[in-house]
Amino acid sequence: MAKQISTMESIRQTQKKYCSRAITAAIFAGFFFILAGQSPLGKGLILGTVFSIVNFILMGEAIPHKIGKTKGKIFSLSLASIAVRFFLLAIPIILAIKFEQFNLFSSIVGIFMIQLVIFADHALTIISSIREKQV
Repeated sequence: MAKQISTMESIRQTQKKYCSRAITAAIFAGFFFILAGQSPLGKGLILGTVFSIVNFILMGEAIPHKIGKTKGKIFSLSLASIAVRFFLLAIPIILAIKFEQFNLFSSIVGIFMIQLVIFADHALTIISSIREKQV
């Protein structure tokens, strides 16, 4: 039980780190687009990022529920989790297609904002470690 609590705390710290960075980046970029007269781009980016964050949190919440279950139960839970998360990620795409106030391309970029933030974080870590080795 203590290991599961430790795992959940670690997951929540990771979620907080990447979600706060993603929403901050989306808000600043969205605000820039809105000021530049490209309101649909900014709104689409923020919309996609919000759904990306909800998806990331749901993924983290689903992990501990799979511990100690049978293979069949894990498979069913995983399949249901994927279906719910795909449905969730379809919402900003549908909204962007249906309403002109959201740009489709920027909504799709927003959906991948958590992944982009994680990639950027790891790339910066690698770059800084290479620089440290050179010194």
